[in-house]
Amino acid sequence: MPAPGDLPLTGLRVIDLADGKAEMCGRFLADLGADVIRVEPPGGAPTRRREPVHDGVSLYFATHNANKRGITLDLRDPAGRDRLLGLAAGADLLIETERPGVMAALGLGADALLAANPALVVVSITDFGQTGPYRDWAGTDWTHLALGGVLSRSGIPGRAPVLPPGPLAYESAAVQAAYAGLLAYLNRLDTGLGDHVDCSVHELTAQALDPGFGIGGSATGGVPATDLPRGRPHAGNLYPIFPCADGHVRICVLARRQWRGMFGWLGEPEEFADSAYDTLAGRYGASDRLHALIGELFRHRTRDELVAQGQERGVPIAALLEPGDVLAGPHFAAREGLVDAEIAPGLTGRLPSGYVEVDGARAGIRHRAPEVGEHDAEVSAEQARARAAAPKPSPAAVPAPVPEPGPRRPLEGLRVLDLGVIVVGAELGRLLADQGAEVIKIESRAYPDGSRQSLGGEVITAGFAWGHRNKLSAGIDLRSPEGLELFKRLAADCDVILSNFKPGTLESLGLGHDVIGALNPRVVMADSSALGSTGPWSRRMGYGPLVRASTGLTGLWRDTGVEDGFCDAITIYPDHVAARVGAVAVLSALIARRRTGRGGTVSVSQAETILTQLSTSLLRESLEPGTFTAHGNSGEWDAPQGVYPCAGDDEWCVVDVQDDAQWRSLCAVIGRADLLADPRLATAAGRREHRALVDAAVTAWTTLTPPRACMERLQAAGVPAGMMRRVIEYLDDPQLTARGFLREMRHPHIGHPLRTENGPAAFRRIAEPELRPAPLAGEHTRVVAARLLGLAEIETQALIDRGVLEETTMERN
Repeated sequence: MPAPGDLPLTGLRVIDLADGKAEMCGRFLADLGADVIRVEPPGGAPTRRREPVHDGVSLYFATHNANKRGITLDLRDPAGRDRLLGLAAGADLLIETERPGVMAALGLGADALLAANPALVVVSITDFGQTGPYRDWAGTDWTHLALGGVLSRSGIPGRAPVLPPGPLAYESAAVQAAYAGLLAYLNRLDTGLGDHVDCSVHELTAQALDPGFGIGGSATGGVPATDLPRGRPHAGNLYPIFPCADGHVRICVLARRQWRGMFGWLGEPEEFADSAYDTLAGRYGASDRLHALIGELFRHRTRDELVAQGQERGVPIAALLEPGDVLAGPHFAAREGLVDAEIAPGLTGRLPSGYVEVDGARAGIRHRAPEVGEHDAEVSAEQARARAAAPKPSPAAVPAPVPEPGPRRPLEGLRVLDLGVIVVGAELGRLLADQGAEVIKIESRAYPDGSRQSLGGEVITAGFAWGHRNKLSAGIDLRSPEGLELFKRLAADCDVILSNFKPGTLESLGLGHDVIGALNPRVVMADSSALGSTGPWSRRMGYGPLVRASTGLTGLWRDTGVEDGFCDAITIYPDHVAARVGAVAVLSALIARRRTGRGGTVSVSQAETILTQLSTSLLRESLEPGTFTAHGNSGEWDAPQGVYPCAGDDEWCVVDVQDDAQWRSLCAVIGRADLLADPRLATAAGRREHRALVDAAVTAWTTLTPPRACMERLQAAGVPAGMMRRVIEYLDDPQLTARGFLREMRHPHIGHPLRTENGPAAFRRIAEPELRPAPLAGEHTRVVAARLLGLAEIETQALIDRGVLEETTMERN
């Protein structure tokens, strides 16, 4: 693990007031080297008592506040508020999660904080943002999954939708909030001015977790989420799961060579010898017969045997692991993705260490979460020294006011070579391009980006248009010596190189960091892979469904009311989240480069993205084996917590009571005073014990009430509720409309306007993204050759004739 001084955010000071939601934002920045000071009220933050609690320690607090220092301040007291303003005056970022208006009422709103320190970046993370008709609503992870379009695509057709496991909405939002905060900080480094970053968990969930208006993988078949069937899709045959002697395995047979490996493994059955089965469509049409044969082959063999044999034959396959298997397995421990660490004085457990590797070393847990007020004296002494060292003000002429610069894009002037493919590769480059970077997608016909494929033969799909907007495209054959030399010339004068190939691919091409870094010591090289670039599983074929299986997520994401009710086939999680993890790491490396003059490497594993987002439950599993299991739609800590049927066809609403006050409010809304009079239901423990009674009462009301009315009536009473919203319903949502969540984009090869997501948060000083159309393959080859490589037109044409450079054969409309 790197020494703290070697981490990219060394020297960055963050004041962290977050409590109860998105606390991993500050933790991620702390992992990357920031000095994060966690501010709590006297006696400690409410999340110190948040379940699960083990031996008096909140495992949530422990996982989300490691690597931070801790102090106590009473913000109800003027002295406490003054001290916070003093801390803010010397800080770079401040993170807060109070409901809109609370901080301003204390005299600590964004305007007051920016008056104390005009260079401060204030990151406000709220459930629905600072504005709009939902701004005062109560949110929970489950209500955000319902409103964010995730729930509507999760479940078995004909049955109730199924909530994914774990706090995926808040964890994903925390990553994007960290990205937005660092964007504003980079902007401040250029302009001297801070910002107020308004992060809505509602919007961040819709963008980062399983976006309806973002690039999709093969799980969607190229069909935009807006065009999917109204009910849960029949997706189980895409990445089928088979029982075996000691559990289950999943296969992802997509390419022809993978099918030929599977065909040979089956003994080359005559009925599947026809070349028609070389295509995915051909096999899909015969999936019942084919899967019966595979099922029989697998039934009596163990998971380990099947994974080993599949790897030998080139068949993408993974075991469905349980959380205990993941914790005990060799791979993540070898990579320090899982570590045994002190989480509280005298208490050690195994848990995910952190999201990323920096320069080949894990940027993860260095020390436990602080005790209440543990660093009060230390931070007070630092403040006193800072005040003593501050220059004394002297009378001087008041300078003439300087007009503030208008909104800008903080990555303007950066050049990025984008070798990324499919979802995570596309999305990381797109995030940087949206913020002004010149992103050049490097591609070739011999190894085309799979996301350019189209079931309907379109020139370009909506998904590709979303995932590659604002980029250029240059066609270069990296398998040719001349092509490699041209790429190196581009790399010698770029800022960032992105890739998500199988580990070792760039090195085999002679394009590893040892080579490129020698040509350009300032370059930041960011790579992403399924299971990481080291460790015993690093060379396994890594598709998203196999990553979810290997991390235990598939087994947890299921309908517990039916046998083998696995529900994760249609999702593309964690690709979009992993891209945002990569974006945070890239921005951190660029910030460090301003201090050191050197670039470096950052690496993201999709599997470790999942594990980090499940940190609390995995830590609990290590301390209390057998606790991390599939719960379906039943919350573990109170009731009612679940998904309830509403009036209408396949309409549902999440109701997620968190405490006794919300329980009383719910009973008033549904007209059940008798429940309030029942002493058995007076506490969370009692409501859990009598969950069937509670659920029946709620269901009796919801089944007669439309979903929006359920949500609005409960929210008006302060009860967290969220209707199951389909992606197509984003278009008419009053909150998303009020906050400009979607914009209109046009592409010359798509015959209608496309709605597309806006930026990652609402800023004061960062401009909205441009919406330039995604490129055709090789569309800008000649431009890149002339402007960046200095090639004459005759030289470029000769390279195109020899196939070293490639250009599109199609004109823009």
